[in-house]
Amino acid sequence: MTESVHLIEALDARVERRSERREFFKTALGAAAMTAAGATALSFSTSASAQTITDADVLNFALNLEYLEAQFYSYAAYGTGLDNSLLSGTSTQGAVRGGRQVNFTDPIVRQYAREIAQDEIAHVKFLRTALGTAAVAQPVIDVSVSPTSAFSLAAQAAGLVPAGTAFDPYASDEAFLLGAFIFEDVGVTAYKGAAPLLTSKAYLEAAAGLLAVEAYHAAIVRTTLYGKGIATPSLRQSADAISNARDSLDGTTDLDQGISPISQTPINLSTTQAAVTASNIVPLDANGVAFSRSASQVLNIVYLNKGAASAGGFYPNGMNGNIKTSIAAS
Repeated sequence: MTESVHLIEALDARVERRSERREFFKTALGAAAMTAAGATALSFSTSASAQTITDADVLNFALNLEYLEAQFYSYAAYGTGLDNSLLSGTSTQGAVRGGRQVNFTDPIVRQYAREIAQDEIAHVKFLRTALGTAAVAQPVIDVSVSPTSAFSLAAQAAGLVPAGTAFDPYASDEAFLLGAFIFEDVGVTAYKGAAPLLTSKAYLEAAAGLLAVEAYHAAIVRTTLYGKGIATPSLRQSADAISNARDSLDGTTDLDQGISPISQTPINLSTTQAAVTASNIVPLDANGVAFSRSASQVLNIVYLNKGAASAGGFYPNGMNGNIKTSIAAS
């Protein structure tokens, strides 16, 4: 039996309950602190107007998210971004700000980063092929390290670094995992929200397959953070703080969970049994079902703005396509 297994078993008797959330972004960001649209007849409301959203619009919204993930992981794993042949399309093509290779010291994390990078690049290729000439170009994406970058503002709001200080997701294995955690769970809830709204069975099947892969990725990141957090509790606490900060942006409904145990009693377990739950790797509702987010809620998070917005955060000039404006979270 490995030392890590012993440590996990020892942790069972001293689990912390989930802390209160939602105040993290208020001070640091203030008002600036998939997708829910899909069917041909579905109306997607924005702060300015209502518009009809097609299946292609939903897939393009997903493509915007995949551009972000693919660029981050590609730079972190290999030190290079996507080939320019994968970036063109309708709307204005934008550049990537920042990004560099992580000097991984843990071979397991390095291999995870490479695997996820390859998967995300494949997702970009797959969606672009499915959309054909309707595919949007990559928008401007910010994965840089300055004190005012998206990663840094998110980390400041979560309390990982002081206000006005840079957070570098490429500085170490642990920083990389926290950087990935900032948006990894968002993709899962986005695809979950989109799936039942697609009219095409082929697109629905594609979305289900992409959702499954994103869920695997999120689980890898969550499990690795929790495992490393046994020896370094501050790492687990940082992940929980990111979850809290993320949740503060998408409205009053609690759609996010950190990796520490939560206070609710799982089904078929007594309160005593629930008190020794060792982790919260899979974020679920009371029925054991993954959460969904609307397109607007996803935009609130990636724009780092719980108000109505059409740009910001990881997309300084906004996303490309018809789904790009959020409404104020409520």
